[in-house]
Amino acid sequence: MKKFTALIFTLLGMLTMVNAESYPAPGENFVLIKGGSFIMGSPAAEDWRSNDESQHSVTLASFYMAKYEVTQKEWREITGKNPSNFTGDKLPVESVTWLEAVEFCNALSKKNGRTPAYTVTDGGRSVSWNRSANGFRLPTEAEWEYAARAGTRTPFYSRKVPGANDVNFYGHYPYQIEQNYFHDAVLETRPGTYRAKTVDVGSFAPNPNGLYDIYGNVGEWCFDYYGDYSASAGFSGGSITNPSGVSEGSRRVYRGGGWNDFGKNLRSAYRAALPQANRAYNVGLRLVCNADDSVRGIVSTREIVAGKNSASGKGKSLIVFYSWSGNTRGVAKEIARQTGFDII
Repeated sequence: MKKFTALIFTLLGMLTMVNAESYPAPGENFVLIKGGSFIMGSPAAEDWRSNDESQHSVTLASFYMAKYEVTQKEWREITGKNPSNFTGDKLPVESVTWLEAVEFCNALSKKNGRTPAYTVTDGGRSVSWNRSANGFRLPTEAEWEYAARAGTRTPFYSRKVPGANDVNFYGHYPYQIEQNYFHDAVLETRPGTYRAKTVDVGSFAPNPNGLYDIYGNVGEWCFDYYGDYSASAGFSGGSITNPSGVSEGSRRVYRGGGWNDFGKNLRSAYRAALPQANRAYNVGLRLVCNADDSVRGIVSTREIVAGKNSASGKGKSLIVFYSWSGNTRGVAKEIARQTGFDII
């Protein structure tokens, strides 16, 4: 009986894909990422992995992904503004909030005659996603990692650890330097240039899927709230199909690392997150679109607002951290900018 039931569901799935309406590519700057299954997350033996990178099987439908991160010129043409810390038409836009990124996606969709993917209500606290819409949107965490990995299970899509000639990141600190700081001659990739700024999109070679700057330059907003993979709707037996993350949270995920990230934070499985109304000068976005309407339904998400430090709202916070990076001052300034804490 179980085998018969499984066969019915398989056939229904095949019929859904056969009858799905295909959407045309948004343009020459998008590539088709063909659907399939992969192992998301990192193995326990991967250096500098975190506990939130638990491995599990994911199956995804096909989608289109932009070759390049959204540029400041593209952002300005839609919004009339440029919030970026670094300026240049071909530089990736950064210092944009997740909510602004969603609004940009909807505005660009309307301009191009596509159905907007998102509905934003309650001042941004509630955001729903029409999964069958053909409009521009942010990738899910799973889509981002699937596209970045390009069929690999290693920390990076490349066989060799990327260096400063391959990626725009904190080039003084390539992957695995932390445990080899005083004898870096053993490293596969040696320390290189730290540019301390963004660079024009497409400045380095693409990954096997044809995606430029999938690591470094700016981190890229994803749709998902940050949470345990196993808490996502539809997760069962260590696997999930077309996940969209948890339905509630206080932080949205961004992936890929930025111009000021260490090599360990460029890994395909690495996860980072910020409140959706926050902005950072190393976070931007990359667009995706559905390739068809085989995935349907509405995904509803809601922000959980973190409580204040005390009932009066006047509590004090102390952050203590240790860093070998040489960029401690920069980290402290970024924490102060995003939290409002004083630097002492």
